[in-house]
Amino acid sequence: MYKSITILYIVCFASYLFLSRQPDYLDGETAPATIHWLQDSASGKSIPKAVFNDGRKEHAIDARYFLRDLKNGDKVEVIYETDNPEKAAVYTFFGYWITWGELIATIVIYFALFQIAVSVTKNPTPEALIEQLEFKEVPKRKYIE
Repeated sequence: MYKSITILYIVCFASYLFLSRQPDYLDGETAPATIHWLQDSASGKSIPKAVFNDGRKEHAIDARYFLRDLKNGDKVEVIYETDNPEKAAVYTFFGYWITWGELIATIVIYFALFQIAVSVTKNPTPEALIEQLEFKEVPKRKYIE
């Protein structure tokens, strides 16, 4: 039973990941990009930005991500929607497909739901045990007439 619940949870989580990415995986375009350390307009610090061309204009997007070490001149791939290329993302497993927040949240939710299910079914009442022991399966007909 635990295996089937785990498989069902993983399938639901994978479906969520596939359908909730921004920019959209199915409608998005991919393009090669080069990492350039540019000055951020908000903070004034030098940060890695993925610079790519969508065929009309050159765009630079923030390429920072936890545990991602990017050097000036590195080649990466970005995914973007043609209507809004300013909201592109670096196309990697960690950062596009799954984020640390989603990973931690899904682990916490899975274990919380698992503990709730175990605590609900762990100590059945005596009446429920008697009912289970006295249960007689009604024979089913093979063919319905």
